[in-house]
Amino acid sequence: MKLATYKDGSRDGQLIVVSRDLSQAHYATGIAQRLQQVLDDWNFLAPQLEDLYTTLNQGKARHAFPFDATQCMAPLPRAFQFAGGLSCPNHVDLLYPELTGAALPLYQGYGHLQGACDKALFASDASSDLDPGIDFEAGLAVITGDVPAGAPPEQALDGVRLLMLANGWTLRQRLAEERARGFGFVQSKPAVAFSPVAVTPDELGESWVDGRVHLSLQTTWNGRTVGLCEAGEAMEVSFGQLVAALGATRRVRVGSIVGGGALSNRAVDAEGRLDWPKGYGCIAEKRAMESRLDGQPTTAYMKFGDSLRIEMKGRDGQSVFGAIEQQIASRSA
Repeated sequence: MKLATYKDGSRDGQLIVVSRDLSQAHYATGIAQRLQQVLDDWNFLAPQLEDLYTTLNQGKARHAFPFDATQCMAPLPRAFQFAGGLSCPNHVDLLYPELTGAALPLYQGYGHLQGACDKALFASDASSDLDPGIDFEAGLAVITGDVPAGAPPEQALDGVRLLMLANGWTLRQRLAEERARGFGFVQSKPAVAFSPVAVTPDELGESWVDGRVHLSLQTTWNGRTVGLCEAGEAMEVSFGQLVAALGATRRVRVGSIVGGGALSNRAVDAEGRLDWPKGYGCIAEKRAMESRLDGQPTTAYMKFGDSLRIEMKGRDGQSVFGAIEQQIASRSA
């Protein structure tokens, strides 16, 4: 099934059920007000939402209304925790070569959770010549149920309740400073935006295999496609492994969000050189590739006024999660 959270003036919003083709929606008020309620009592409430989802898809829901992605908050507006991992070896090799071959890297995220169409607001300092390095990281994330500490990947994967698209906004200049200090990402990770809709794994059918989504993720920057990444091929580390890594020394509480980081396909041309036929999931990767191939980066980071769109379509050509569509704006504007 497909679930979303509509803005209603509160911090947690109003849970809605969305039709498979994303055209219709229905308030879940008679079942649950908020997504966290459903996660807390999944075995009892999820089947009731499934029944409503079936009725909605059959066109028989009496109080259905047209779905509007611009009215969506993040599917889970206030998560118990957010953690990001590096699931793609190409992303690690290009940006974090010191971590190649090391244990699975994870960081505890602190950014606020944005709706798919919220403006991406960043501080603007006209008096400074320093480029903050505004960058996107297009990928996927899961919402979990309770997972016990020390659970193996297979058991951790059973704790995945929902999947979403994710865009981890990153300030590359601050990230470089925080890496130099060696004490984790905080200021460099100001926000994470999620797709308007979260879906249960069964909704993906044969595209959900071994904790990976085997579909293409398209990233468009200012109307130009810059990435068309094969997500299943890119993720060497599955979501089962990511959730298990987070829970290695502590219980993963219901309502946790675990992201897989920027999706990135590894590629080599006929002469054995690094090539980029499927584009990139973040600008820093593109710049790293340019440095390797040409000696210096030429692609600039994002500017105020730039727009970004991230979407994944199923094998039937329909959007699975809806699209993340954001524009960068000054916080002072």
